[in-house]
Amino acid sequence: MFRVAAAGAVMLGLVAGSAAFAQDKPIVGLITKTEGNPFFVKMREGAQAKADEIGIELRTFAGKFDGDNDSQIAAIENLIASGAKGFAIVPSDSSAIVPTIQQARDAGLLVIVLDTPLDPIDAADATFATDNRKAGHLIGAWAKGTLGDAAANAKIAFLDLAVNQPTVDYLRDQGFMEGFGIDVKDANKYGDEDDARICGHEVTGGAEDGGRTAMETLLQKCPDVNVVYAINEPAAAGGFEALKAAGKDDGSVLIVAVDGGCPGVANVKDGVIGATSQQYPLLMASLAMEAIKKFAETGEKPAVTEGLDFFDTGAQLVTDKPVDGVESIDTAKGTELCWG
Repeated sequence: MFRVAAAGAVMLGLVAGSAAFAQDKPIVGLITKTEGNPFFVKMREGAQAKADEIGIELRTFAGKFDGDNDSQIAAIENLIASGAKGFAIVPSDSSAIVPTIQQARDAGLLVIVLDTPLDPIDAADATFATDNRKAGHLIGAWAKGTLGDAAANAKIAFLDLAVNQPTVDYLRDQGFMEGFGIDVKDANKYGDEDDARICGHEVTGGAEDGGRTAMETLLQKCPDVNVVYAINEPAAAGGFEALKAAGKDDGSVLIVAVDGGCPGVANVKDGVIGATSQQYPLLMASLAMEAIKKFAETGEKPAVTEGLDFFDTGAQLVTDKPVDGVESIDTAKGTELCWG
């Protein structure tokens, strides 16, 4: 009997010890815009790998669609109630989510924004992101350099993200315009330009089917389009399918995008996309996990890149047709660095 009781006591001690060990792991969240986009898939993979490495409990959430602010609010409330130390979020609505972000910060959570800065950016404790305006500028400058003198008479279709124009949307769009030499009016929105080279802006939801529909609409307005800007590579792929259906897949239309996923880099290699700006979601997510773990241990918040109000995780132009004065890497290197 004594042995049984002793064994039971030992087992209870082991169970209690295991529970205490589990509770010692800080809870950290990752909230993305959607589940299926390869960019967010890679982000989750990077976050989980880092969480396993450094000993934190990762809980992941996502919106049902791009722009689903309500699901992101519910995810933040869940993390607050769970006693999380912090979370990283890719906001679907960079303005509407701010009050809920403030609730989390007031509750003592560290909030790190990934990829899409809040409006205002300092509504979060830190932002780890691509310099999206620079990413847009790279593809704009490349398109202008590729066209040469013909850029003065270009007909440009814009495949944008969402009606509410989250920060990532207008930063990339306007970066492209600045790189191409188009006068940007309001620095915080697109659609108010008066440059005759702009055929129009249509939203895609960052998805291939959205890109196809948007391109079909823009072709009705501007059948002589010869440049397409796309918010990301899925939207660019959909735009190409619409151009192909219209018989404009003969190289007469230059397509540029942002992302640098493996399918997108393959499309650059195959000539579907002329150039793309590559960003690094795995790095964003893994750095965020490290920062939240450090905050949980020391209370220290992450620093920004010198001269910027966020931490820049980098962007590189990927193309096999380089342009003088625009730094780039080829698709071989882009394939080594791609994701998805």
